[in-house]
Amino acid sequence: MNRPMTLGEKILARAAGLKFVSPGDIILAKLDLCLGNDITAPLAIKHFYANGGRKVFDRKRVALVPDHFTPNKDIKSAEQAKLLREFAREQKLLYYWDQGSCGIEHALLPEQGVVVPGDLMIGADSHTCTYGALGAFTTGVGSTDLAAAMLIGQAWFKVPPTIKLVFTGKRKADVTAKDMILTAIARLGVDGANYRVLELTGPAISSLSMEGRLTMSNMAIEAGAVTGIIAPDKITRAYAQRRSQRRPRYYQSDPDAKYERVEEFDVSRLEPVVAKPHLPSNVVPVSQARDVVIDQAVIGSCTNGRIEDLREAAKLLKGKKVSPRVRTIIFPATPAIWRQALKEGLLEVFMSSGCVISPPTCGPCLGGHMGVLAKGERAVATTNRNFVGRMGHPESEVYLASAGVAAASAIKGRLALPREVRGKDWKKGVKK
Repeated sequence: MNRPMTLGEKILARAAGLKFVSPGDIILAKLDLCLGNDITAPLAIKHFYANGGRKVFDRKRVALVPDHFTPNKDIKSAEQAKLLREFAREQKLLYYWDQGSCGIEHALLPEQGVVVPGDLMIGADSHTCTYGALGAFTTGVGSTDLAAAMLIGQAWFKVPPTIKLVFTGKRKADVTAKDMILTAIARLGVDGANYRVLELTGPAISSLSMEGRLTMSNMAIEAGAVTGIIAPDKITRAYAQRRSQRRPRYYQSDPDAKYERVEEFDVSRLEPVVAKPHLPSNVVPVSQARDVVIDQAVIGSCTNGRIEDLREAAKLLKGKKVSPRVRTIIFPATPAIWRQALKEGLLEVFMSSGCVISPPTCGPCLGGHMGVLAKGERAVATTNRNFVGRMGHPESEVYLASAGVAAASAIKGRLALPREVRGKDWKKGVKK
């Protein structure tokens, strides 16, 4: 008789060739895909060669995405991108994108159908957990692990326990997936799910678009989780059917699967929130932080740079100007999203309102380029981390929020609610 398993455990068992696995088991599993970028892959490539590597295990199972410092910001980043480019050509990799076709990796791969439901995947980037939104088991590793994966196509795992997060209720206006996951991180803490799987479920998850689900899975790592996984449903299937480059596998947790614990969230009680410096768990309602003056607004990243996010920002910015004190930078996450935003007139809205539009790149999210903060400056950003010095100077500050909050804040020059720029300004308690 088969033991009941969670969705994540079923994927690990399949990849390891086992009938079942349990938390704590050590397994060696075959990978469906491994991923590197222009920061992590160069070291992996050096280890690949140093350990006798001549050919990757499968040229169709290795993806390289130069997205962090591209277009190259300096000589060092140009050399790293060159190393990726030459390795991809030498190995004849199927999945390599260069400038013009390249986007932010965790938006690009699901969009292109490179990661599919049921996959087991590792990536040398902590936000590889994003693809859990597809019903895949995907997690971040170090560069040496990536080197080994490129050599043998396998990786070892200690099967993690699973925490089930159940989201119920109906969201109020302007409450987004970003507010939901920030609220969950605030309760769990940044280490509350260390080496656990977060299984995200409930009617409020089912009502989210794929964009919203990707946002939630993306930030699972901010609670310390291995991955943030969502069981496939009709929305997943429709998304995968249009783009999957391999056959998807659809798994569900067994009804009697065992969880380490269950946490419930009633989203009808939520309002738009912001994560204050310097932790993603330092969450308060935006209504309690509207005296925070900002210098920069960043709308984009692998968390919230998709077309749904740009549409929300454009609705608020249309016919308005951003504050003269706020540098507002828009980062469409992929070329396809950039083109769609152009087609829908969103880029014109952004330019008319005084925003800067970037090519698809990670940019200032990790303090890289195209929007680095100076000493004492504050930014509101749709990114996923606000650690000390994350976006520039160690004495700068980053406030994490949804695209709607970021756009409203850009207009007001301070943290603001979307409803405030729709003509329903709350004047009480707001510092001029």
